Amino acid sequence: MRLSKYYMPTLREDPVDAETASHKYLTRGAFIRKQASGVYSFLPLGKKVINKIEAIVRESMENHDSIEVSTSILQAKEIWETSGRWETFGPEMFKLEDRHNRQYCLGPTAEEAFTDLIKNELNSYKQLPLNIYQIVDKFRDEKRPRFGINRSRDFLMKDAYSFDASYEGLELSYQKMWDAYVEAFDKMGLEYKIVEGDSGSMGGRKSHEFIALSETGEGVILYTDSSDYAATDEKARFKQEFVDEAEKELELVETVGKTTIEEVSSYLSEDPKHFAKAVDLKVKGEPMIVFVPGDRELNMAKLISYLQVPEHEVEMLDDEEIEKITGAKAGFTGPIDLKGEVRVLVDESLTKIKNLVVGANKTNYHYKNANFGRDFKGEVVEDLLTAKEGDMAYDGSGILKAARGIEVGNIFQLGTKYSESLEAYFLDENGKQQPFIMGSYGIGISRSVSAIVEQYHDDKGILWPTSVAPFEAIVTIINPNKEDQKELGEEIYNKLKEERIDVLLDDRKERAGVKFNDRDLIGIPYRITVGKDASDEIVEYSTRREMENEKITVDTAIEKIISSVKKDLSFN
Repeated sequence: MRLSKYYMPTLREDPVDAETASHKYLTRGAFIRKQASGVYSFLPLGKKVINKIEAIVRESMENHDSIEVSTSILQAKEIWETSGRWETFGPEMFKLEDRHNRQYCLGPTAEEAFTDLIKNELNSYKQLPLNIYQIVDKFRDEKRPRFGINRSRDFLMKDAYSFDASYEGLELSYQKMWDAYVEAFDKMGLEYKIVEGDSGSMGGRKSHEFIALSETGEGVILYTDSSDYAATDEKARFKQEFVDEAEKELELVETVGKTTIEEVSSYLSEDPKHFAKAVDLKVKGEPMIVFVPGDRELNMAKLISYLQVPEHEVEMLDDEEIEKITGAKAGFTGPIDLKGEVRVLVDESLTKIKNLVVGANKTNYHYKNANFGRDFKGEVVEDLLTAKEGDMAYDGSGILKAARGIEVGNIFQLGTKYSESLEAYFLDENGKQQPFIMGSYGIGISRSVSAIVEQYHDDKGILWPTSVAPFEAIVTIINPNKEDQKELGEEIYNKLKEERIDVLLDDRKERAGVKFNDRDLIGIPYRITVGKDASDEIVEYSTRREMENEKITVDTAIEKIISSVKKDLSFN
């Protein structure tokens, strides 16, 4: 491709709303353009990167027995109602009506669509297992789109679904997709960790996430150096030690104006870990109080998973509602003598900590020496706590470390949640009707673009891995008005094309500085510069990563690029 005929409107200034390197360089480098909040177009360079990532994903999927299909992004209300998610999926779902007042959504995910697709086609265990996938746009009305294409309202995703006759078969399908993802992300050049994830609104038995490590990532993972343990902060557990001591007599103490754990802890000279902290919530319109240790944070993902409610159905109680339920102002809520009807959840750890400090449900008062069972009760939940760096891993394998990252892939064992609700059945070897055992597997194609740039950039621009670079090599003619430079540049360009190198020829009538800045910004891995030594068939060779110019013969430069690209794409 000749740059003089290419559409590459690079920018000199950073976009004003850019918070991350990927947003900044993808916009400045003419890979993407913002259309509206959370809505982006891909320009030619960006589309080439997308195409290369898609090709990697397709190859990995097909290497692991997954077959490509395509379903419409327009999904009928009926299948979502049947699965029970039309009302529960939440405000992220884009809903619309046609001229006949029939309701649809723009697909945020495709469990319902794929289950509906096969339910009348697969009818025998002999047709199983089956794994089918697609690469299509997804739509979610993000409350706060940010980070460019990393968190947008319209994003490109590969989603796959497996259908098995047994849970043993699901385990095999799950492992195949695990292996396919490892192959795909390795080929993209991403540094990532595979962690236990929260199934969330997807439901199912277990899930794992593929997290591309990045300091700007919104997700937090916790892991140990001494084992393979790793999990998202939504899922991670930690090991706790409890001291057995005699129960003391319950004591009401005055704590005027002390409403926070920190204030009461300091005033009473009590360790926050011996407090029961109240989190006052409203779930599906009904009040609920959750108690956790005073030195820990409630893990909302674990709570939502336990309650099996959508996230948007959980909100905080206001001060007036709290006072109505407790009889006290906010800040003095406790589990003893609640005044109103309210569901009380207690993290299991509080049943093992003796002599707790709790709110007295009386303004300006707390109780000391409160003990579960003797002084208060509640619905005990095994784990509602957020693990943090420095905790001991739940399996005792080591101290947890924290890292930030971008979720680029996920795999879920769905089980029969969708096959049963949508009545998708097959006949087993005994002629008995059974629901399909399903798995769901997603890769964020556009999000992978963002993650790669976050890992591969410097202060000048992007450093694409060869496998996903928009072009593998660029030939820059310093002065195309000089015939020897123009002819040599054209000769190199044509020879590289003959060797099937994806090459860009910068033959623009621009200043050398403009060409070099653009070249650094867009991040093509291998570069040849044709300048004043063209008549002697000497050129400058460099790589985007090292940025060291080397004067060598044309033939040597061409051979360097061919061998380097072939090595990079061998994936050995």
